[in-house]
Amino acid sequence: MKRVSLVLTLAVASGLSVQAASAQTLKTVKDRGMLSCGVSQGLPGFSSPDDKGNWTGLDVDICRAISAAVFNDPSKIKFVPLSAKDRFTALQSGEIDVLSRNTTWTLSRDTSLGANFTGVTYYDGQGFMVKKALKVNSALELNSASVCVQQGTTTEQNLADYFKGNNMKYEVIAFGTNDEAVKAYESGRCDVFTTDVSGLYADRLKLASPADHVVLPEVISKEPLGPMVRHGDDQWADIVKWTLYAMITAEELGITQKNADEMAKSDKPEMKRVFGTDGNLGEQLGLTKDWVSRIVKAVGNYGESFERNVGAGSKLGIARGINALWSKGGIQYAPPIR
Repeated sequence: MKRVSLVLTLAVASGLSVQAASAQTLKTVKDRGMLSCGVSQGLPGFSSPDDKGNWTGLDVDICRAISAAVFNDPSKIKFVPLSAKDRFTALQSGEIDVLSRNTTWTLSRDTSLGANFTGVTYYDGQGFMVKKALKVNSALELNSASVCVQQGTTTEQNLADYFKGNNMKYEVIAFGTNDEAVKAYESGRCDVFTTDVSGLYADRLKLASPADHVVLPEVISKEPLGPMVRHGDDQWADIVKWTLYAMITAEELGITQKNADEMAKSDKPEMKRVFGTDGNLGEQLGLTKDWVSRIVKAVGNYGESFERNVGAGSKLGIARGINALWSKGGIQYAPPIR
């Protein structure tokens, strides 16, 4: 009997110590009074500042949602613009609390960088953009083309795989930043610019004559984009993960930024769990019971964020496609909040 009691005591003590250790990032963020969020250096629709320094985009909304969940205020954020080369170092060093910067989830990144991906905010794939004047209709017509690409991304390897797999030659012209690659493409230093398809639509808006350029139909890779956090803090990983899932769940349930308060009055069991009027699921995350309500009232549900930033209601005009909910022909899917 004494042995059982001892085992239980040790287990409880161990659990408490693990829980205390895992709460480090949340405590740091709260003590600082601000979330530090790593974003791109300017990718329209995902993370870009206006002339007054106000950041918007799908990736930005994830950080605003986290801030809303933690502080009940979506503005308590320091946005840190990062190049593809510097983004992982900034996360590893603790300069940022979360990286929400159109970053592809791969096995090597998930295992070798001391970081964890926490979900997929946008299912993407790599594509190609060319000038209409070239009269190219397919990526298979790009044999011997010169291609502008950004260094330090999965794009370079995908490019090599595609051309080798189709027995085509090409010349790669690599640049340290995305903007440098885009400018080189526009100036004629290369025939083709390649990056994720979402990025091609965003970068085309930066060109002097967007209508003179076309995105080719081929998608040559899987690029699931999502936020990253450091290894070793399960609680913080759970908070970032379930912030995204809260936004997806809200869309599934028809909860919007405008009707959240009214929907919170529902007697349906699922609604009561989501809004925290039944149970303590938010508190299990280290947040408040009304964490989902805070998130949706601050940034809207996933569909609202998508449409506003990259969808039909935005300048990019990207169709939902596979980013639609699983119940509407897409693959966006959230585990149940229960």
